Amino acid sequence: MGRIYGYIRVSSKDQNEERQMMAMRRTGVQRANIFIDKQSGKEFERPQYLKMKELLREGDLLYILSIDRLGRNYEEIQNQWRILTKDIKADICVIDMPLLDTRNGKDLMGTFIADLVLQILSFVAENERMNIRKRQEQGIAAAKANGVKFGRPETPVPDNFGEIVKKWEKGKLKFAEAVQECGMSQSTFYRRLREYRVQNEK
Repeated sequence: MGRIYGYIRVSSKDQNEERQMMAMRRTGVQRANIFIDKQSGKEFERPQYLKMKELLREGDLLYILSIDRLGRNYEEIQNQWRILTKDIKADICVIDMPLLDTRNGKDLMGTFIADLVLQILSFVAENERMNIRKRQEQGIAAAKANGVKFGRPETPVPDNFGEIVKKWEKGKLKFAEAVQECGMSQSTFYRRLREYRVQNEK
């Protein structure tokens, strides 16, 4: 019997990995053998995964909660599964999909079923991500069409902005005082100043 490992990935540093950790504890994986990456799906740099992969040997067992922990898209999931099971010859158990447990069905039919299920699930995982992204884009577009603004709210220009600018230009106000009276940051003040000058040149 080889060593037993667990791999956990969450998509950002703010996302909690406790659900995956609880699943690992139920399997009996020792904490020292659980590797955790907190990386966005966009960057997908996984130092802990690479470290774990270097330790994996033939006959070892790797637990993951779901198939999409292996990759960000269909091709990546398939590629990592091949490396782990065919090149390294380790076993994989996908906790939320018992059919994907390479310890079972080592014969030709068992391997065929596992490979078929893997292809279907990895396709579904990528398709779901694409649908989520599409729904997000559609939601943002709809919100913008309805006048919803994203990002920080614009700092309003005070009614006496012109007077403040003139005092500053004449040396009656220090720059810091002018910025403070306007209730703006320095960069916003300069941007509003450019807009003000352009408008007054017309």
